Amino acid sequence: MGIYITVAILIVSAIFFVSGKIRSDVVALCALVLLTLTGVLTPEEALTGFSNSVVIMMVGLFVVGGAIFKTGLAKMISSRILNLAGTNELKLFILIMLVTSVIGAFVSNTGTVALMLPIVVSMAASGNINVSRLLMPLAFASSMGGMMTLIGTPPNLIINNVMVDAGYKSLSFFSFTPVGLVCLAVGLIVLVPLSNMVLSKRGQKGKGKKKGKTLKELAGEYRLSNNLYRIQVEKGSSLVDKTLQELGITKNYNISVLEVRRLSTSRKFFKTMSQELAGASTVVSADDILYVLGEFENVERFVNETGNKLLDTHQIEGGSASRQENLAFTEIGIAEILLMDNSKLINKPVSASGFRENYGINILGIKRNGRYILRELKDTNMHSGDVLLVQGAWIDIARLSEDQSEWVVLGQPLTEAAKVTLDHKAPVAAAIMILMVVTMMFDFIPVSPVIAVLIAAILMVLTGCFRNVEEAYKTINWESIVLIAAMLPMSLALEKTGASELVSGALVSGLGDYSPYVLMAGIYFTTSLMTMFISNTATAVLMAPIALSAAMQMDLSPFPFLFAVTVAASMCFASPFSTPPNALVMNPGNYTFMDYIKVGLPLQIIMGIVMIFVLPLIFPF
Repeated sequence: MGIYITVAILIVSAIFFVSGKIRSDVVALCALVLLTLTGVLTPEEALTGFSNSVVIMMVGLFVVGGAIFKTGLAKMISSRILNLAGTNELKLFILIMLVTSVIGAFVSNTGTVALMLPIVVSMAASGNINVSRLLMPLAFASSMGGMMTLIGTPPNLIINNVMVDAGYKSLSFFSFTPVGLVCLAVGLIVLVPLSNMVLSKRGQKGKGKKKGKTLKELAGEYRLSNNLYRIQVEKGSSLVDKTLQELGITKNYNISVLEVRRLSTSRKFFKTMSQELAGASTVVSADDILYVLGEFENVERFVNETGNKLLDTHQIEGGSASRQENLAFTEIGIAEILLMDNSKLINKPVSASGFRENYGINILGIKRNGRYILRELKDTNMHSGDVLLVQGAWIDIARLSEDQSEWVVLGQPLTEAAKVTLDHKAPVAAAIMILMVVTMMFDFIPVSPVIAVLIAAILMVLTGCFRNVEEAYKTINWESIVLIAAMLPMSLALEKTGASELVSGALVSGLGDYSPYVLMAGIYFTTSLMTMFISNTATAVLMAPIALSAAMQMDLSPFPFLFAVTVAASMCFASPFSTPPNALVMNPGNYTFMDYIKVGLPLQIIMGIVMIFVLPLIFPF
């Protein structure tokens, strides 16, 4: 009875997945609950998916991927790849697939996609390319890369273990490479035109009208760069070891010190620039870089009289490769606030606003009746309806929203802050990512992959690659996590009720009297079909012994048949939950279940046909 219940639930779930009318994670949870209520699975068995190492690893990889994006590391890497590809979308497409497959050969396909996802999203944004065309091929390329080495994907290890247990010699690390290269070649040939036809129109929804002004637009509107100068504090300067209040720079020179940059000494191995809003108690140190706002004549007089150095816009701070020609928005940002009629600031000069003392906020400019007031600002009286351009820590700007009776903060400061990358943390994120990848690549390091990922995720939070823990949690795609966790017990139900063995065994035994090619086709497509509904690892575990037995009964080499199992289990593209990478890109790519059918199913079928003829050439019967 259990077998019929399980198959019925699986079929109904597949119908709902295809229709797309109900969220995929809700469908998966309903299927899981039904399997429990009908007694097919015990509550303990039903919940095993949520403690599965793959699911836990996915959570950690979302955090690691989020940190790669938040620190600007994704943007840096993507710009390098974009430089190689230029403006050619086809070249970029091929380059992404090649890079992803190479990484996927040594790192789990789930880890590969989680690392590449923020990089590809960043590349698409920079190159003005529809990200939907790139993400599904990215997921598929990670699976193709996994076919190139012994450790690339779990099914490879499973067929190797089956062969060793049967008395055969263990496969070498690169025994899979010829097969993987064929998979990648087929994938490129099929996906280049198919993704262009089907996926290029995805993800166009929701662009709508742009809300508010970007930070760069704001800075340009107020012409900040025209009056913004960088001054390097020399070792013999009269500013060293004094507070800004003691120096009285604004009073004496009529210029404003907005922020201070200095090399962070908190980390031994990485030099990063720290950003600090200038305040009365800020102590100036040698080698600090002061960002000052004012007229050039006043700035030049200040530099000459205090023994400092006016930097040209091409000099690089802290040995960083990035140019800092304008204000950088990391911990510190800018926003506009509109003064209300009843504000206490009306007719008060900017110097008496109390913004710096009460909120830690600087006023950089005033927009009044379509014109901009940027000079002699401290003595300018504020009027009703003035729009003030303010600068400060994002959290302090957000605090201004609490007092809506006197002014209105235009835009959403915290939303803007979320878009800003913490570029000075990029070296830290890069080091953590490299250590994680190395730990996952080499077996002699006594740390399991899932623990390596969790350590990396924790380090990303502790080292400040996120502004706070809440920001790290927001990077996790919970729909994908729940989908995979709820579907993993389905394979247990199919195995427990005997459904998998019954279907696969009957199919293979029925083809045993025909040619080896027909038998291989039966094994391949049975495995491929099963992998659409249960995990590729579970499918390989079920099908590998059957393939071995079938080959031995026909007195044929088991190599091509076992490789057919691992390729079919790994090259499953027609379902978003057949492999974790497919699920990972579903939401960012704005895909539906039918998108996987339209793109993945033709690729899966073509891949199968090619492999039935290619595998016997590489591993003769």
